[in-house]
This record gives sequence, C-alpha cells and structure tokens, in this order.
Amino acid sequence: MEKKPMFTGPRPPMRNNGPRPRPGQKDNGKDAYTINERIRAREVRLVGDNVEPGIYTIQEARRIAEEQELDLIEISPTANPPVCKILDYQKFLYQQKKRQKEQKAKATKVVVKEIRFGPQTDDHDYNFKLKHAIGFLQEGSKVKAYVFFKGRSILFKEQGEVLLLRFANDLEEYGRVEQMPQLEGKRMIMMFSPKKKQS
Repeated sequence: MEKKPMFTGPRPPMRNNGPRPRPGQKDNGKDAYTINERIRAREVRLVGDNVEPGIYTIQEARRIAEEQELDLIEISPTANPPVCKILDYQKFLYQQKKRQKEQKAKATKVVVKEIRFGPQTDDHDYNFKLKHAIGFLQEGSKVKAYVFFKGRSILFKEQGEVLLLRFANDLEEYGRVEQMPQLEGKRMIMMFSPKKKQS
C-alpha cells in the first residue's frame, strides 16, 4: 500500500497571545484602565469638562470620543453604570503617575524625636531642651518628651507631671498635645505633634 506523502509546507503561525482578558479585566498590567473597545458595559456615565455629563450608550460614548480624537477611559468600573471620561489616554496616565508620586512624597515617614528630662531639671537645661523641641516641631517631626525617674526619684512623679505640663504650655504655639502625661514604668511620657502651617 502506497503511503501518502506528508505535508511539509509552512504551517500557519500559532498565535501566542496568552489568555484573553475577561470583560473589564486589565491586560496583564499593561493597561491600567479599560479603554475604548475594551469597555464591555452597555451604558456608561460620562463626566468631564468636554462633554455634557450624563448616561450614554457605549456606542454614543465611543462616537463622542472619536469625534474629539480622544479616548474613552473607564475610571470607575464598579459604579452602576461605569463612569468614563474622554481624554488623551497617554496624557491621562502621565497625570495619574505624577499625582501618585506627589502623594507618595507627602506620605513621608513620621519622625519622632525624644526629649529626656530628670524630675529636677534646672531652668538652663529646660530652656535648652525646649529650644530643641521647637526646632523638631518646626521641621515636621513629632516630639516624645519624657521624665525619667531613677531609683527613689519616682517619689517625685507629681513634679515630673508639672514639668511636662509646663513644657506643653511653652510649646503651645508650635505643637499640639497628642498624649497627656502618662506613667509607663520609670518614665512619664507626653507626646506632641507639629501644628499644620496656616496658608
């Protein structure tokens, strides 16, 4: 029996695009938002300065975007109907990234500076430490002031509390009290946070 010759010609190229994203799913992190034809909702709510805000069919919304030579961007997919804006997608992503950087810069780690007193701190030492505390608060740091009671000096805890309350009074212009004097072991602690600058 004669064997048929095997087909050795070029095979059609296989598509290796991976699994197709489900409706509304981001495309492997490549696109941060669903845009244009990828939006699956039948109706969307358009917002923004360049459109008449309201609910539109997806076909109407795409047509408006095409007329303005811009993109239809789904900014709130969980809303009912989803909320969209008509913008230049690349510019929109740039603005989002810029805003995230600004927010990250603002959310800097809070620094806590410690000021230590003895229960019988003299005026010279007190004023020196007060000056430091004012500087810390002005630079945006929190201040943890505490009186350390060594040995039998715990008997002077009322004196330590008076000292911290005086400290709070002298810092009133620069910081606000977060925690009133509180005895924790051998330390009486009081917390201050910087006052927000008035613009």
